[in-house]
Amino acid sequence: MARKYEAVFILNPAIGDEAITATTDKLKALIESEATIDQMDVWGRRRLAYEIEDQKEGYYVLVNFSSEAEFPKELERVLKITDGVMRYMVVRADD
Repeated sequence: MARKYEAVFILNPAIGDEAITATTDKLKALIESEATIDQMDVWGRRRLAYEIEDQKEGYYVLVNFSSEAEFPKELERVLKITDGVMRYMVVRADD
């Protein structure tokens, strides 16, 4: 049974616009391969509440998706090892 999840990831803006687009497309393709994307919001550059990796800004992306229970663990694993991802969070959305 598919469940609803919400993923937010913050990319390092220092990697450049082309790398941000490539990373976002790669992560979107990964999610689409295993899940159904309900909504994807690109918030763009925002000021961080505190510095992360000496950066004061981050590039935010929010993805709401539906998938089987095993996929969020795989998504977190990929986000953890992807260059340019400063922070991420994947949570189950309440129905």
